[in-house]
Amino acid sequence: MAAFRLGRRSDMDMTSGPIVRQIITFALPLLFGSLFQQLYNTVDTWVVGNFVGKNSFSAVGTLSSATNLIISFFMGFSNGASVIISHYFGAKDSASVNRASHTFMAVTLIMCVALTIVGIAIIPLLLQIMKSPAEVAAEQRIYLTIYFSGISGLLIYNMGSAILRAIGDSTHPFIFLVVSASLNIVLDLVFVIFFDMGTAGVAYATIIAQGISALLVLRVLFTTDTSIRISVRKIKIDTMILGKIFKVGMPSALQMAVTCFSNIFVQSYINFFGADVMGGWTSYIKVDQLVLLPMQSIAMATQTFVGQNLGTMNTERARQGVRTSLNMSLISTAVLIAAVIPLARFIVEIFIGSEEPGVILYGTMFLTYLTPAYLLPCFNQIYAGALRGCGKSGIPMAAMLLSFVAFRQVYLFIMANYISNTIMPIAMGYPAGWLVCSLILIVAYKRNFTDEKLKASSLV
Repeated sequence: MAAFRLGRRSDMDMTSGPIVRQIITFALPLLFGSLFQQLYNTVDTWVVGNFVGKNSFSAVGTLSSATNLIISFFMGFSNGASVIISHYFGAKDSASVNRASHTFMAVTLIMCVALTIVGIAIIPLLLQIMKSPAEVAAEQRIYLTIYFSGISGLLIYNMGSAILRAIGDSTHPFIFLVVSASLNIVLDLVFVIFFDMGTAGVAYATIIAQGISALLVLRVLFTTDTSIRISVRKIKIDTMILGKIFKVGMPSALQMAVTCFSNIFVQSYINFFGADVMGGWTSYIKVDQLVLLPMQSIAMATQTFVGQNLGTMNTERARQGVRTSLNMSLISTAVLIAAVIPLARFIVEIFIGSEEPGVILYGTMFLTYLTPAYLLPCFNQIYAGALRGCGKSGIPMAAMLLSFVAFRQVYLFIMANYISNTIMPIAMGYPAGWLVCSLILIVAYKRNFTDEKLKASSLV
């Protein structure tokens, strides 16, 4: 077997061949890469939970909504670039693939500066909205300041990953996440245990690891022999292509950012119940992120699969890919649900140890009662990926804003103020939003994946 080399051709043409094999081949590196990414996020909370204290555990573990506010906006925009590049790649238009890659690179460099400034500037607002207890908020401020100061590494990595995924290469992003996750784990242990840097040590470990992943992905983009190869002198914005990227990517970016902003308000409802509930919720969220990974990886494969096949106007193959992806998503998620529920208490104790009975109680309760609902997001994730793949990102945006923002906030307000301001009815706002979103996107998919509408949605 040939040795793996950085920059070696590893693109994948999904316009012909076995559908199941192609989706699995594309999705598995995404899944394993995401697992490693979640691994080093989980190690962050495990280290502070076991070597710093409950307040730091709650602080770091409940910040995902805040950090994802900036990251999700950029990742939504990246989806637009990935869709456009995948359409050009499917149509065998190498020149346009190259122009789109350079345009995305130029915009990313601009966003690195802008989002660093914005992230640091909004920290006081984020802490105010989350209503964290004072002893937790101080730790959160430290973490967020360091994290946003070094966010450029994560943005550049996600830019490169989006370009690589568009041409069917999910292998390089996976390898770089393995390297990054491994480095993050080592640095966590060194900074927190040996140098006693506490929450700040976890934050520094994260941004250093992300910076290394950015350098690795840049090396591939500058040395690859595929149509996405980047040259410094060509890094400029093609306004026509940028317009297409904005058309597809901006709805997704706004939807993801607004949803994350809404989740900060949701976190404030959780924080109201104190540090034990926050710690239990932190444990649940870590498992939540892991259970979501298979369906999210398959959804990204679906987006690329649909994009490439619509580049050749093979509408029936695009629909077959969506059906295959949905079945794979439901099966893999059901297996994880069956594994998590009986192990709920043991899982929580991994994060916080056995010395915090309040945290263990709430974490076990969240996992037991919320995990069965994870079959619902399979539908909204796969159908959202399919609709974005055909350029209709406005539909998932509207569905998710309605379900995850408007509906969920109304649900929480009514529940907290008029029905039952206890933790489990509040927590059930999540599966309620998943159900509403899935119903909307099932209808939207059936209406928009006809031959007539798909042929009218061509982006090339």
